[in-house]
Amino acid sequence: MSSLFSDHPLLAALFLLFLDMLLWRLIGSRGDYWKLAVRVLIFSLYSLMLFNQGMNPMQAAPWPDDVPLHLAATGLEIGWWLFGARTLTVLLGTLMMQRVGHTGRLLQDLMGAVIFLIAIIAALAYVLELPVKGVLATSGALAIIVGLALQSTLSDLFSGIVLNTTKPYQIDDWIAIDGTEGRVLDIDWRATRLQTSQGSMVVIPNSLASKAKITNFSRPVDVHGLSVSVQVSPHARPQKVIEALERATLGCRLLLSTPAASVAMKSTSSSGAEYEISGFVADMGHKREVRNQLFDLAFRHLQASGIGLLSAAEPVQAATLSRPRALLDASSIFSTLRQDEKDTFSQNMHLQTYRAGETILAQGEVSDHLFIIESGVVSVTMQRDGKPFEAGRMGPGRSSAKPAWWPIKPQWRSLRPRPSAASTASTTSSSSPAWMRATTSTRP
Repeated sequence: MSSLFSDHPLLAALFLLFLDMLLWRLIGSRGDYWKLAVRVLIFSLYSLMLFNQGMNPMQAAPWPDDVPLHLAATGLEIGWWLFGARTLTVLLGTLMMQRVGHTGRLLQDLMGAVIFLIAIIAALAYVLELPVKGVLATSGALAIIVGLALQSTLSDLFSGIVLNTTKPYQIDDWIAIDGTEGRVLDIDWRATRLQTSQGSMVVIPNSLASKAKITNFSRPVDVHGLSVSVQVSPHARPQKVIEALERATLGCRLLLSTPAASVAMKSTSSSGAEYEISGFVADMGHKREVRNQLFDLAFRHLQASGIGLLSAAEPVQAATLSRPRALLDASSIFSTLRQDEKDTFSQNMHLQTYRAGETILAQGEVSDHLFIIESGVVSVTMQRDGKPFEAGRMGPGRSSAKPAWWPIKPQWRSLRPRPSAASTASTTSSSSPAWMRATTSTRP
């Protein structure tokens, strides 16, 4: 084999080209640096063989009298230009990957195309000795025609370069482009692909994305904003509504304490007043769950304050039941009782008010009363591995009966209101529920 290559060096050079393609496939995509090292080594050996045989890629191939050998040498010299262009592209691409990551793939492809174009023109000028000026003039006219025909495609191409350079979003970011919201799957030379929350894929041309308003929900990484709006009666006092909605935000543990959630009145009219609850979560995946919790908590805290949400089908009406009786209707554990039984229970209920931080039921304590929260937020603290942790929060209508999220054998730490006070109704073990109010004004 060695004697064959030594006697036919051009054949050895051709063998190096096939060896490069074979090793490129065998190494795989994870060995980028090994692939680069192998390619540079083989290109160096390939260049050494050509120059040792008197072949210079800057000149036409020798042996014009031997047509087969001349054609083979010409092909190998053209191959040298293309091989060099590919090696340079891989080298620059590997260096760029360290700086811009996978989002710079479009720039790498464009740079590779320019390098190959230069290599082809150089091969035509030096190896084939063609008049490059005429080729460039012809290609320039052709480029104008193609550019006019592919105007929208070229617009997408250069817009993609701008997007990859400025990086308003990256792969896996959750963004919204002109109202279309989704997770970024890919950014190529033509378009940006998004996966919506419904699982469908949306393809947005880069030219449209570069001109549109882009909202990136993934920046900053650990803070994601959300907001919900509720409408109440225009006759309700705004401060009373805001306090009830602020207590609702305290009942949602997934909301971040910093930045703190806020409540603001957006608008009012004869048909209703609109209030907006704004807050932040640490994970994009929690936004839908938190929105649902806020709507439920807002309904319960507004109801506990005697304020109802507006409904076109069921207008808000003034409550005719007493506070203890209405509280029994709001509690799910009394849903199976008859109306007369609820009336009897409500007559034996009494109000208890607790300040923020005050313990309602301490660890190991067994109460003869059943506590039902009328207003405010109550924190349930338990022990796990000897350390206290907050197991949950309870709002209006919830009772001291075991919630679904408690363990089978809970180890009580304490039941205590969140800042600043709480009011409950209690009932004795015989038949008298009591009610509890926990009014809270600030987030811990």
